[in-house]
Amino acid sequence: MKLELFLHHKRMRRIITYGGCFEAFMRTLTIEQQEKVKYGLLLIKTQNRISNKFVKFIEDGIYELRTEYEGNTFRTFFFFDKGNIVVLLNGFQKKSQRIPKKEIERAKQLKKSYYEESCK
Repeated sequence: MKLELFLHHKRMRRIITYGGCFEAFMRTLTIEQQEKVKYGLLLIKTQNRISNKFVKFIEDGIYELRTEYEGNTFRTFFFFDKGNIVVLLNGFQKKSQRIPKKEIERAKQLKKSYYEESCK
């Protein structure tokens, strides 16, 4: 199931979610933390170039949105579909420098499922 997160102007990327993982992650955050994540999403949505402070390439076409709030770092995986759609996968609070391999594998599986479902 795909869910559109925001309504968009033609020149902006559309941001959609897939699989319900991102919504579940957002429900675990405080309102203030959610607002910081939404700010990062706004950058992805509107900017052609984004600082490595906010976005980092992980692997297999998957990127990481990094959000920091009061000493906590939150990560959201996403990928681009057709060059202008950002698909948000899973999110988590990062407690170490290394990205947990299970989170990367989860994002890769969600991406695969997304494309399998969209080809039907």
